[in-house]
Amino acid sequence: MTVFRMSEAAELLGVSTDTVRRWVDAGRLAAARDDQGHRLIEGADLAAFVRAQAADPEERAEESSARNRLRGIVTAVLKDAVMAQVDIQAGPFRIVSLMSREAVDELGLAVGSVAVAVIKSTTVVVEKPATTAGNRGRTSP
Repeated sequence: MTVFRMSEAAELLGVSTDTVRRWVDAGRLAAARDDQGHRLIEGADLAAFVRAQAADPEERAEESSARNRLRGIVTAVLKDAVMAQVDIQAGPFRIVSLMSREAVDELGLAVGSVAVAVIKSTTVVVEKPATTAGNRGRTSP
């Protein structure tokens, strides 16, 4: 079973450790204490919490088969005569999209505006991160 310290859960969720602590204290997120008194969150509990926090698919403004939606802020827009590059920061994630200049202009995308990156892909590579000295993603006995 994979367990996470509060700081590790916070990093995965893109929030502060204090936010995770408040969720645990409020009973919104389950945590147990180890022998040293540190609070640990089981991976399955963290995954269930994240799923519960996800936006309801019924609340989407438009019908779409795309399920990967990341809301963020536009941090850069580079345009030439035909194409444009739009950078969006969605939590800890940087998304870069290449699109027509016309689409950028029609959407009114500019630095500081809010945008939703909708990702639909036939190939998604999933990697398991290398473990580091921080004991990330520890497996309990």
